[in-house]
This record gives sequence, C-alpha cells and structure tokens, in this order.
Amino acid sequence: MKTSYQYKIKPTKEQALKIDNTLEMLRCQYNYLLSQRFNWYEENRCSIDRCPLVCHLPELKEKPNRLNQEKSLVQLKKERPWYKSIHSQVLQEVPKRVESAFDRWLKGDVNGKKSGRPRFKAKGRYRTFTYKQFEQHHFANNKITLSKIGDVKVIVHRPIPDGFSIKTVSVTKKVDGYYVTLSLDDKTVPTVKPDFNADNIVGVDAGLIDFIVTSDNERVKAPKYLRKAECKLRKAQKRVSRRKKGSNRSKKATHKLAKQHKKVADTRKYFHFKTSNQLLKKYDVIAVEKLNIKGLARTKLAKSIHDAYLLLKYLYKQQ
Repeated sequence: MKTSYQYKIKPTKEQALKIDNTLEMLRCQYNYLLSQRFNWYEENRCSIDRCPLVCHLPELKEKPNRLNQEKSLVQLKKERPWYKSIHSQVLQEVPKRVESAFDRWLKGDVNGKKSGRPRFKAKGRYRTFTYKQFEQHHFANNKITLSKIGDVKVIVHRPIPDGFSIKTVSVTKKVDGYYVTLSLDDKTVPTVKPDFNADNIVGVDAGLIDFIVTSDNERVKAPKYLRKAECKLRKAQKRVSRRKKGSNRSKKATHKLAKQHKKVADTRKYFHFKTSNQLLKKYDVIAVEKLNIKGLARTKLAKSIHDAYLLLKYLYKQQ
C-alpha cells in the first residue's frame, strides 16, 4: 500500500534561504533544459511534406533526452560551482520534469491526450524539489535531515504508521511556509480489505445542491466554501490589480490574495477528507459514478462542480 503524509516544517532563516536559492537555481536549469528541447525541435523539423528525389538533407543534431541532459549536470557543476550546493538527486529530477512536460505536448499521455506547449517557469513558479532516496533514520525526534540543507524542525501532527517506510521526500514552498511530503510504502498492507462484507455497500451520488446523497437516503449539504469567500477574494484581487506591478505593495497584495485562496482550498480539502472518511468507516464497499469532471468543469457551473466532485477523488484514493 502506498500513501503520502505532509508535514509543515520550520526552517531557520539560513535554511529557508538555502531552500529559496535551491528552487531558484532549479528553475533556471529547468528553463535552460526546456530551451534545448525547443531549439532542437525548431531546427530539425520541416513544414514541407514532400521534396524532390535528389536533395540535400542537413545533418541532424543529437536529440536532447533525459539521459544526455542528466550527464550534462556534471559539466554544469564544473562551469557553475554554486550548483554544488544542490544534492545530485534533486538536480536529476529537473530533466525528468522537462521530459515529462515535453512528451505530454508531442506524444500525449497514456490515453493519447496531449497537453499544451510547455511554458518557461517565471520567478517564484518553481516550488517543489524531491529527494528520490531517503533513509528512515533521517526522520526522527520531530526533525528531518535534508541533504545540503541540514536538520529542519517538523510539526508532526500525526505519526507515521508502523511498518511504513519512507521512499521519497519532497520539499514544497507555499504561501504560508514550507512543507515536506513523505511518500510511504508498506507492501504487507493490502490495497483491498480482505474481509469486507459485500452486503455492506452504498451508492454515492454527488450533486450541486446536496453535497452527496447516498442510496440510504442520507444527505450532506454542500458547504460552498468558494462561493462564500468570493467577496473577500474579489476585494483582494482588486487590490492586486490596482498596485503597480513589481512594487512592494503589489507583492504584499499578491501574498494576501494567495493566502485567501489557500484558506478556501484547505477548508474544502478538510471537509472532503472528513466526509469521505466517515463513509469509509461506515461502509465496506462504496459505489460512485464515473464522470468526466474535466469536461463538466468547462461549463458555467465550474465552481460548483469543483466543490462537489473533488470528493470523488478522495474516495478513489482511500478505497
């Protein structure tokens, strides 16, 4: 069984500065590797679909891929010694992200759906880096040891279940501070409950007026957190638009707007988790309808649909 736990961390000023510098350097490297891909794509493609039997073909350049871009990181540290302050595993995640974004644009995902053209990361838009390997003993006594950063204090609001091992650690910068996300795994825990009662089953229908209606005729009203917070969000957005872009007052207004959005997201997330947890404790089998949420979210009812159908994601994850 795989799961993830997120904790807030309290780095010192020096540690916070190291995290910020790491994110900024990773952002620059991401943009550089992405530009390599774009240059290759523009120089080695041809808009003409036919040509004469005898013609000159230019020499094709080597296609940038994840492997040769990872190898270039060795030379990067020689030319730019300040990149030595970043752990090698953290740097290796950048080519992986670039390849994933570029392939989704050209090839599409598993279902063949293509994403838009990847965009360069603006300042402050690169917020997460990951350690691909992590030792269990580096997380103890309410502290976590992050390579090249140091021992960081962690607010452990819930303990890690016995038997679960830490596979990866991600550090994320949010509007209200820094967080670590631990990817946990325990192969002895089954993903499906072995002794479930097939008769203890319920069907769940998510709606816009009632949050959910079960087959037992139990109803949960929709709290509509986003609708209630629209007035505050509108005022905060007006302050941002009235400020001169790039000024200190603009940065403060943007920070307040981001905090308002995070407050809505957190209250919505807590309510969804609490509701889904109550259903999972009461029933052994839960049947939910399969909907094209992304398609419905493009309609005029996008806000209400996101409020209602995010619950289905928690039910899928926790079953």
